[in-house]
Amino acid sequence: MDKRKLGSSGLEVSAIGLGCMGMDHAYGKPADRDEMIKLIRKAVELGCNFFDTAVVYGESNEELLGEALALVRDQVVIATKFGITGQEIVNGYPQNILNSTPESIRKQLEGSLKRLKVDCIDLYYQHRIDPNVEPEAVAETIRGLMAEGKIKAWGLSNAPIDYLRRAHAVCPVAAIENQYSMMWREPEKELFDICEELGISFVAYSPLGNGFLSGKYTKDTQYEEGDFRSFMGRFKPAVMDQNQLLLELIAKIAESKNATSAQIVLAWELAQKSFIIPIPGTTKLHRLVENLGGADIVLTKEELVGLNKALSNINIDETHF
Repeated sequence: MDKRKLGSSGLEVSAIGLGCMGMDHAYGKPADRDEMIKLIRKAVELGCNFFDTAVVYGESNEELLGEALALVRDQVVIATKFGITGQEIVNGYPQNILNSTPESIRKQLEGSLKRLKVDCIDLYYQHRIDPNVEPEAVAETIRGLMAEGKIKAWGLSNAPIDYLRRAHAVCPVAAIENQYSMMWREPEKELFDICEELGISFVAYSPLGNGFLSGKYTKDTQYEEGDFRSFMGRFKPAVMDQNQLLLELIAKIAESKNATSAQIVLAWELAQKSFIIPIPGTTKLHRLVENLGGADIVLTKEELVGLNKALSNINIDETHF
């Protein structure tokens, strides 16, 4: 699989990575450990070397990656996150507990190193900004940890642009991780220009719109307990009806390319900018093979122009929570 650079860090990752959140978090009960280890190792065999986790997905998620990748550690790039130290229920909804003080970052890092069974984190994201800590203080802490050899590169997730600029000025940011898909194109408005200006990579989570764009879900789909798609706006029957034109467009192109809808969506995303790295998640081996195969699909300039024109004319409901 082709590689893409992570900013100016010197790290190179597969054009499509693997998001591991769903193996433990947000999509129902945790997946079988042995099956997930096999899946992660199969991803490596297929050319994927970029794996994304976070402690808030459950400490077991980092432990899973640590076990699965122990024998190929020098062949892979592992990304995990700091900044969310737990969750609490407020008015019936889970709220993140945020802490990015220097002392907390160091403590969080040591926990992740232990669970991942590594002595250095390849890419360490601030998962959410801490409003009580200035970006310069966070970046200075990270710069110190990089000097100690405990982090190779760092990034931000869902951070405001001003925060990104201020942090980058102290310690260069290698990647920013935000949602991006045909259904959620907000980063195109301003953030992509900043990435180009500063030489920062964009890691796209939910590139398949939480699976919506794969075309495998209908308004009659029943989700298991704990699957947050059961209350996401884009999976509500009325919204799904409204977005059928988009799914039909993707399916038509997929048929003409002898590909699946998911592969067309991922190929489209890779073609938007050379610094975009999608990280679709899955717990199924056949979906892993399908998703990674998206890197082999080549859309012509004419197909991309036509697809983007059609997308601009479709009223996509961007409700995602």
